[in-house]
Amino acid sequence: MFFVGTGGSVPASGRGLPAILVRRGGDRLLFDCGEGTQRQLMRLGMFGDFDSVFITHFHADHWLGLPGMLKSFALRDREQPLTVYGPSGLRELMEAMRVVVYGRLPFELSVIELEPAGPVRRDGYEIVAVPVDHGDRPAFGYALVEAQRPGEFDPLLAEQLGVAPGPDFGLLQRGETVAGVAPEQVMGPPREGRKVVLSGDTVPCEALRIAAHQADVLVHEATFAAEEAKRAQETSHSTAAQAAELARHAQARLLAITHISSRYSGRELRDEARAVFADTEAPRDFDTIEVPLPERGPARLVPWSGRRTGAHGSERSATSPAAGAETVPSP
Repeated sequence: MFFVGTGGSVPASGRGLPAILVRRGGDRLLFDCGEGTQRQLMRLGMFGDFDSVFITHFHADHWLGLPGMLKSFALRDREQPLTVYGPSGLRELMEAMRVVVYGRLPFELSVIELEPAGPVRRDGYEIVAVPVDHGDRPAFGYALVEAQRPGEFDPLLAEQLGVAPGPDFGLLQRGETVAGVAPEQVMGPPREGRKVVLSGDTVPCEALRIAAHQADVLVHEATFAAEEAKRAQETSHSTAAQAAELARHAQARLLAITHISSRYSGRELRDEARAVFADTEAPRDFDTIEVPLPERGPARLVPWSGRRTGAHGSERSATSPAAGAETVPSP
């Protein structure tokens, strides 16, 4: 998971507007596309490196970067098809932007409005639209859920049962019976796949808690600190403590808080969340979270290598001016 933009509402010097790029095998999926996302992706060397965009809702900070990016794709003669998914109202929005911004495209653009709990099935996993609560407009979170994987193969036991090493081992692992030996005799129990859940903008809600049950990573908005709980409720957002409470009840394995208001550095929200749910991180722009298969260990935050620490502990881009640059303390 590449955190392309981790701010909310308005960009800050250290945080762009919401966008997360998820890479699984050869698939690249972009979730939200705030203003400036295409430049952020260029800095990561991933501009255009995806075939699907998932919009959570229609507040401008979550989609305004998409029309300009489509125009840039056209100017670069993109040929790869692109599909944009989102809540009801997406087609109307995209048609308005087509007329005003990007016009005719040299590649196939598909626009698909998803139903609540509607799945988008991919090879070995699916993306499920989770209905969340962000006021009176339709809004989704998204759950990426891998299918169960076959259990571990026991080659020694297979040989003892009379199966010769070689192609027959492969047949057993693909579910076929060989020489009277059934796959379940030599395969362990099915292994769970990975689950990653992205909240979008929302107050804590039951649908999201259910979707995030035992997720390897829950990415949850944390727009406000606890002292702004009333403001969070009025604007249909969450505090860091509320995000942590939901992660705790969902038994998530790692919480990553994002959509950080420009009034915060991020560290204070991370600490607030950790008081409730210890396994919390507050990624900065360009940080990644690696999500290995469950048997290979937990997900972990990998800070962006292009950020370096200044003399007083603040962090800035290694490519930013050394003097006079505005910095935001890192979590």
